[in-house]
Amino acid sequence: MITVYYRDNDKLQKVQGVNCLNGIDYNHLVWVDMNQLSDEEEKYVETRFHVNIPDDKQMMEIESSSRYYENDRHIIANSNFLVPLNGTYKPEPASFILKGKYLVTYRNYDLRSFNEMFKRLEIQGKNYLNGYQVLVTIFEIRIDLDADLIEGIANDITQTGKLVTDEKRVNKDLIFKISFFQEMNMLLRQNIMDKQRVMQSLLRSDYFPEEYSPRVRSMLKDITSLIDHTDFGFERLEYLQETFLGLINLEQNKIIKIFTVVSVIFMPPTLIASIYGMNFNVMPELGWNYGYLFAIGLMVLSSVITLYIFKKNNWL
Repeated sequence: MITVYYRDNDKLQKVQGVNCLNGIDYNHLVWVDMNQLSDEEEKYVETRFHVNIPDDKQMMEIESSSRYYENDRHIIANSNFLVPLNGTYKPEPASFILKGKYLVTYRNYDLRSFNEMFKRLEIQGKNYLNGYQVLVTIFEIRIDLDADLIEGIANDITQTGKLVTDEKRVNKDLIFKISFFQEMNMLLRQNIMDKQRVMQSLLRSDYFPEEYSPRVRSMLKDITSLIDHTDFGFERLEYLQETFLGLINLEQNKIIKIFTVVSVIFMPPTLIASIYGMNFNVMPELGWNYGYLFAIGLMVLSSVITLYIFKKNNWL
């Protein structure tokens, strides 16, 4: 689907479809958004705007030259946007091409940032005069959404921390939950740093208008703040993980302690039973009528004495 926004006098007009590009003056274009195009549509757009539309592999590459490129004709920036998937998120790439004063975007997924941008254009279309404004606003929306995600993860980490301090709820599922939040936090951090690289490249650009630089600098400050939040999230998760493992060690030590005490308690009775189990010809107690009861009593007494010693020394 191709969605085109262009200015007609003082109004921002919206049209859709490949054929809508025919008859529109380049100087009036504001934003051309391409979502899930067919091969024929891609070739048409490339010919129409004299640009090369990157594939998903090129958009996902992490090299600086693949994330941002500019010359005297256009600026190309690739960035990842998080989309929900089965209780987690996955990065989906989007490509931004600034050519003249209009913006061309290419993606293969319905991204919330773009949908929010569509809504803003419907309500405040007169305030958007060129593609630079659209580009900056899309990234502002995405950064706000990322901030909401980080806040949500922080709340989940807080709730998980309460579970860690509750010994009755300490189980293996908790360590999986902590690991999940670590992966989520890492994904958010990578996504935010990806935006940071694009914003920094725009500030260094010789072709990006200076009038929009203050908004970009403001976004960079927000991004720095969000990165600090993710760092704090990692510290909290590491603390929770260490606390969890400490509780597990305590539980294991309790079990080992119980086995040790039981073993020590039965050592004296075992020694006594071993002595009276010897098959020597001369054993005075063999012919004694009370020998059996004496041996049993001696075993019980030795166990009681051992327990008393443990109790007295606070070893139990």
